[in-house]
Amino acid sequence: MKPQAAVIIPAAGFGTRMQCAEPKQYLQLSHKPVIIHTVEAFVFNPHIHEIVLVVPEDRVEKTKNLLVQHNLSAEKIKVIAGGRRRQDSVYLGLLALSPVNNIILVHDGARPLISQDVIDRCYKGALLQGAVIAAVPVKDTLKKSSADGTITATINRDSLYQAQTPQAIQRDLLLRAYKENGTLDVTDEASLLEKAGIPVVIVEGSETNIKITRPEDLSLAEKILRKKQVTMRIGHGYDAHRFSKERPLVLGGITIPHSHGLAGHSDADVLTHALCDAILGATGAGDIGKHFPDSDDAFKDIYSIKLLEKVISDTREKGYIVGNVDITVVCQEPKLRPYIEAMTALIAGCCGVPSEEINIKATTTEKMGFTGRQEGISCHAVVLLQRTF
Repeated sequence: MKPQAAVIIPAAGFGTRMQCAEPKQYLQLSHKPVIIHTVEAFVFNPHIHEIVLVVPEDRVEKTKNLLVQHNLSAEKIKVIAGGRRRQDSVYLGLLALSPVNNIILVHDGARPLISQDVIDRCYKGALLQGAVIAAVPVKDTLKKSSADGTITATINRDSLYQAQTPQAIQRDLLLRAYKENGTLDVTDEASLLEKAGIPVVIVEGSETNIKITRPEDLSLAEKILRKKQVTMRIGHGYDAHRFSKERPLVLGGITIPHSHGLAGHSDADVLTHALCDAILGATGAGDIGKHFPDSDDAFKDIYSIKLLEKVISDTREKGYIVGNVDITVVCQEPKLRPYIEAMTALIAGCCGVPSEEINIKATTTEKMGFTGRQEGISCHAVVLLQRTF
């Protein structure tokens, strides 16, 4: 087995150069906080088994809530309070990690555009070299000036690099560097390693792996995200259940007052089942019956939102996130309009998207067919999944 890796994401700073009341890692970038973009990149990476997110002490609970809102697994992510300096926050993160992680990546919370390729290069580099840092060659001509601004020299840039993160280090080397130099003021982990005489090797970074430091950086990140190649997959789901007496009627996870519920092995939530099928179809993963068969008593009368959460989790493991959803419930009775807002909010929470990305509508068949005769309810769902590179 390959050595297991974890990432520490220091995000305990405030970012005064952003000139705003909110810490920069919580600012909105393409409808999500910056820190959520950063975390998602590592959640999707197969090498990363644990994430420690280090935030300001007064932001710990808010950050945990943000993770829940965006459907990011609490089992894989720890949120802890940071220290006075960045290196203190990283050390606290290191102590919070499980000792089974042999490769430790450290990545700035304010670098939300980190690519899977760079993460992979850092992980593999640490395996082979012990310690690596993502960096890009300096492109611009560098000038040295005197106190009054007069140029005194032109610096040879041939061997100069602009440091980025992740920085990836074998665990024992990082612990050694902290033991020997942890009290010194440094700007990154590589500096600690260098002072301990531990070689650090450069691996190829990315020009788009920018750090959000000033207001214009946020605008640039928005433009980069819009230009990134996006892989989209579309799925369609359909389900139908007949009415049954003495069962609650559950649609979209919401119990709706009615004389009849729906017959089925689970709670027979036809809306949620159709959505599960749409998502599974988009990733080529079969259908709901394949994953949750009615021959398995583990799913007897199960709340179908739990099935949706599992489908979403598996989909994220494949690197896909929900873009938007359109659902049509075909139902003569009862009237669903009073419950659509609650269903929308619940489904949006499960999918980790804003409520405006979930559209649920209900229609009748003008008393035609089995739904028109009030024999049951059917539902169509269409989903757009996307993965960015």
